Amino acid sequence: MPDENPIGSSDFGTSSGSTGTGPSTGSGAGTSSATGNINDLKEQARHAAEELRSAAQAKAQEIRGRAEEYYDQARQRAEGYYGDARDRARTLQDDGEAYIRDNPIRAVVTALGAGFVLGLLFRR
Repeated sequence: MPDENPIGSSDFGTSSGSTGTGPSTGSGAGTSSATGNINDLKEQARHAAEELRSAAQAKAQEIRGRAEEYYDQARQRAEGYYGDARDRARTLQDDGEAYIRDNPIRAVVTALGAGFVLGLLFRR
């Protein structure tokens, strides 16, 4: 059989005439080949890291955009609820004032009765 490399098809750490079981001790050709392979692997790792970083940034931007949309929707909904509650409170206040103007004696008697009941409850 021709030279078999247990690492794979590259000539990393072997030279011609070697059995492929250890690093080459011959000329510097094997060393420069190994250095080239290491540099290629480093470059591939850098490239993979760059791609991963780009993908992570894109995903983070996408998630940030969705979060901003959800925030805007929630804010708008909350503003709507606040506006509705404020309008209801104004309506109740206006209705109460109109009732008191139309029925002043009944309003005073109701207020005295409510105060008396609350006084009894809190005294105990």
